[in-house]
Amino acid sequence: MEKIIFKPTNYPSDLTDAQWSLIEGYLPQDENSTHHKRTLVNAVLYLLSNGIKWRDMPHDFPIWSTVHSFYYRARESGLWHKIQEEMVKKNA
Repeated sequence: MEKIIFKPTNYPSDLTDAQWSLIEGYLPQDENSTHHKRTLVNAVLYLLSNGIKWRDMPHDFPIWSTVHSFYYRARESGLWHKIQEEMVKKNA
C-alpha cells in the first residue's frame, strides 16, 4: 500500500499542526483510504466556515461527494462529535 501524503492548503479554516495532533488518533488512515484524513477534515471545516454549497468545494480539496460522504459517515457514527469535544476540551 502506498502511503498517503498530506498536501496542505492555505485556508484560515485549516487545522494547525497542534489541532491535528489532538484529533489524528480518531482518524487513522486505512488501506482503502485515497485521501489524507486531515485533508478531508480541512475540507469540511472550509465548507462550514464559509457556508458554501457542497458542489462549490475548491478544487484543491477532494471532490465534493467524497468530502460529503466522509462528513456524514463521521457525523452519523458520532466521530464528528468526539472530534469537536476534543478540540473544545483542549482549547478551553
